[in-house]
Amino acid sequence: MNQAQTQTETKLYTFDEFIEWYPENSEVRYELYDGVIVEMPKPRGKHSRLTGSLGGKLLQVIDQMGKTDIWFIPRESIVRPFRDKCGYEPDIIVLDEDTISAETRWESESVIEKATSVKLIVEVVSTNWQDDYYDKRRDYEIMGIP
Repeated sequence: MNQAQTQTETKLYTFDEFIEWYPENSEVRYELYDGVIVEMPKPRGKHSRLTGSLGGKLLQVIDQMGKTDIWFIPRESIVRPFRDKCGYEPDIIVLDEDTISAETRWESESVIEKATSVKLIVEVVSTNWQDDYYDKRRDYEIMGIP
């Protein structure tokens, strides 16, 4: 008897579908890679310590530069690159209060679409180093993030 093999097709999401799907107040982080929603490991141990330490040092530098009233580091955000089937949640992002008003999705969804809003993005490289070194770096550069 021959048994037919059934292969389940993975649904591919656009960025907008991903944002609509994203669970509110989620304890888990997700990113979108070429239409596939990927559960990201919650930062732990060295990764969490390094991210926290860098964030603290960046806040000190921002303060020393006298920019605390216009630059800020949000707890969460999702960057939408030009490729429609991708979306990333950076480890650290420094945003510009003067230009954030041009981000039409910021207040309701914490979505960043314009490079002018971003002063700096930090990705702490871990097990998904290929994504950080290749995909994210390329997409951030194409967006025009310095």
